[in-house]
Amino acid sequence: MSQKKTNKRTVSTNRRARHEYEVEDSYEAGLVLQGTEVKSLRQGSAVINEGYVVITDGEAWLHQVMIPEYSHGNRENHSPSRKRKLLLNHREIHKIQKKVSQQGYSAFALELYFKGPRVKVLIGIGRGKKLYDKRQSEKEKSARRELRERY
Repeated sequence: MSQKKTNKRTVSTNRRARHEYEVEDSYEAGLVLQGTEVKSLRQGSAVINEGYVVITDGEAWLHQVMIPEYSHGNRENHSPSRKRKLLLNHREIHKIQKKVSQQGYSAFALELYFKGPRVKVLIGIGRGKKLYDKRQSEKEKSARRELRERY
C-alpha cells in the first residue's frame, strides 16, 4: 500500500474551548461549503471561537462559525454566518447526540483546517469546567512550564 502524505494546514483554532471545557472526545468532520467560502478560507480568515454543533433530524449542523465574504466574489457570495452541514456518518452523529443529551455536555468546534484539498473541522465534546478546575489546570500548566525552563 502506498503511504499518503497529509498536508494539514490550520486555518483557525479555538484556544478558548480548551480553557472553558474539559474535552473528552473529538471527531473529524467534513464541511459542506460554497465555492466562495473555500476561497475565503484559503486566504486564511475564519473565526470559530463561538462555533457549536446542533443535531436536528439526524443531521449535524455547525452554527456561529464566521467565514468572511470572499473579497473578489460577486453577487453569488455566501452569507458569512450561515449554518453549515457537517459530514459525519450515522454512528458518529448518534454518539454525539447521545453524549450531548446528557446534563452538562456540549459539542463545539476546536479547529478548522485543510486536509489535502478538503476542509475539515475538529469537533470536541466535553463538559464545561468550573472556576476551580480552570485554576487547577492553570497551576499544572505553569508548573510544567517552570520544569521545562529549569531543565
